[in-house]
Amino acid sequence: MYDVAIIGAGPAGASAALFTAKAGKKTMLIDNGKSLTKKAWIENHYGVEGIEGPALVDIGIKQATKQGSEFLEESVVNISKDGDAFTIETENNKVAAKHVVIASGVLTDVADKVGLTLVPGTEPRIKTIIKTDSDGKTNIDGIWAAGTVAGVSVHTIITAGHGAHVAINIVSEINGERYVDHDILQS
Repeated sequence: MYDVAIIGAGPAGASAALFTAKAGKKTMLIDNGKSLTKKAWIENHYGVEGIEGPALVDIGIKQATKQGSEFLEESVVNISKDGDAFTIETENNKVAAKHVVIASGVLTDVADKVGLTLVPGTEPRIKTIIKTDSDGKTNIDGIWAAGTVAGVSVHTIITAGHGAHVAINIVSEINGERYVDHDILQS
């Protein structure tokens, strides 16, 4: 069983997976390969002079897997509660996890199917989002949302930061104390 399963490997999802895996939480990152970011050219991402969206997504997945996250490229078709955990059903697999992060960009079909509260989006061209609190929690305990699907700006730098924010909150909840991730240069 995974501590965290993350649906969507765009900037929000991959960032969340990077943080949860680096914190030692058993993490599964699931993506359908259809990220909105894969259609973008990005020149407003801090620390990056310019990058094609597909390359940014690939780097994010590589960073998350380098830290120990597993990666599954399939579409999620359902999420169901199974005792104190969740079963995430993909086209060909089932993944069990204690926490689920939905970071599916503009897609809310699975969120709707599982019974998450959806509200109108506020970003241009984003019709529907998942209602969350300021930590990223949804109306179903154990399911979180991050990035555009949680109502933050579609800009990659913002969704990546939001994914990290939600991941830190999950790790803090699992650990029972506030988690901070800082690395220091070695001389």
